[in-house]
Amino acid sequence: MNSGKISLFQVDAFTDRLFSGNPAAVCPLEQWLPAEVMQSIAAENNLSETAFFVRCPGGYELRWFTPATEVDLCGHATLAAASVIFKFLVEKKALYAFAPSAASAPFLSRIEHAKDCRTENKIS
Repeated sequence: MNSGKISLFQVDAFTDRLFSGNPAAVCPLEQWLPAEVMQSIAAENNLSETAFFVRCPGGYELRWFTPATEVDLCGHATLAAASVIFKFLVEKKALYAFAPSAASAPFLSRIEHAKDCRTENKIS
């Protein structure tokens, strides 16, 4: 994020076709912006949800805003954020999982021992 610019992706969740599904804006950040700024960005996007995420040790923290307020969770915006993370930011062979953070907000965390986890949890 240089010169005050941030990336913005618009992702249609729950579909494989353009102009269908549930659209959400996704903004990757290097560090958290003030809530008022993220709220203004969400209002400007004017989609049902805008997801913001910041890389943290072992994964990504997520926050969600409607055009009017911050919300505790949004399913389709979470999936949209995961899509951006997996398509543009992480190792293709890494395994990540959603887990509660210290602040009780979901975040995406890397599973360090993916082979053990897949065997233990019968993930194929």
